[in-house]
Amino acid sequence: MFADVQPQWSLDPAQPIAPQIHRILRERVILGDLTPGHKISETEIALSYNISRQPVREAFIKLAEEGLMAIRPQRGSIVTKIAFTAVHDARFLREAVESDIVRLLAARADPALVRELRRQIELQRDVASTRPANFIHLDEAFHRTLAEGAGKGGAWRVIQGLKAQMDRVRYLALGQFPLNRLLTQHIAVVDRIEAGDVPGAEGAIRVHLREVLRDLPVIVGSHPELFDGVPDGELPEPLNAPFTGGGNT
Repeated sequence: MFADVQPQWSLDPAQPIAPQIHRILRERVILGDLTPGHKISETEIALSYNISRQPVREAFIKLAEEGLMAIRPQRGSIVTKIAFTAVHDARFLREAVESDIVRLLAARADPALVRELRRQIELQRDVASTRPANFIHLDEAFHRTLAEGAGKGGAWRVIQGLKAQMDRVRYLALGQFPLNRLLTQHIAVVDRIEAGDVPGAEGAIRVHLREVLRDLPVIVGSHPELFDGVPDGELPEPLNAPFTGGGNT
């Protein structure tokens, strides 16, 4: 499994090893390269990278804390299924944080930031139909730029640590749903920020971040074996109605 390490998953010996191992494994789980139920061996990873088991063990512990891995002493650790409730919780928390972020941005619209966001949107447009995985990377950059533009880079880093299960769903959705819909929503967010429309910007980001709930029932239905904790019977109704309120809700 780890005999041929791809360039993007190689180690920089000048940097701390445990965080790199954590990043590599986390990315492979989120991308679906390591699927639920896949057994992962500390020894195998350590040998493949020619490192000791200690940094691998540290990475495993952090992955377990994020709900991406179950550590089973003497039996081998495995990749967990996607936690259904964690997807909903991450979406809820992300919406709460990012709605306040765009309210701050719209209240004092920065032309330089708007230009940068529109530049990123053009990059997204270029890859939306041909390189969907690249779109997700650009989407991450877009939301990080919003947070940093509001002086909330620390809040974005907290969100990053909470939304791993949500990101797994996003990659599963690649190829099933039109990315142009997300692109249009990004444009709406930036338009409202540029116009100084505080409630409009908040409404636009809420609609955008609820998109995952629109798609979730279809994704779960297509890949039920990858999910854990799905309620019996029908899935909850997706929150896809437009946001119409003003101020925080």
